[in-house]
Amino acid sequence: MMWVEQLITSFIASAAFGLIFNVPKRMLLQCGSVGMAGWFMYMCCVQLGVDVVPSTLIAVVVVTVISQLFARMYKTPIIVFNVSGIIPLVPGGIAYDAMRNVVENNYNAALELGFRAFMLSGTIAIGLVLSEVVNQLLRKSARR
Repeated sequence: MMWVEQLITSFIASAAFGLIFNVPKRMLLQCGSVGMAGWFMYMCCVQLGVDVVPSTLIAVVVVTVISQLFARMYKTPIIVFNVSGIIPLVPGGIAYDAMRNVVENNYNAALELGFRAFMLSGTIAIGLVLSEVVNQLLRKSARR
């Protein structure tokens, strides 16, 4: 039951974030679906014992691939789906805990949590760039 709750929550979070950033109303279901698919992949990887950083990378690649497909299908910029899709993967809670530990003068815990948030944020950026580069390479080879 926990999986269903997390998937529904990730769908709502992604769609609501799209709503905040003025995504066309007809694209909100797709934005929510992209975020839900990314979170599902992340949960599957973590459940299989994969570390959090590679799990995030795999999930971001899935988000980007689905975003590219939806961008072509619905003739909409890819950023509409990418931004909404990565929202469930952003380590906001970890960054919050890091700042809370700084305020509480617990610097060792803050440093550990801050580094983890930095690693996950970097992984998200690398995953987005990596997927886009692979997509461009595949397009160029298909044209030839």
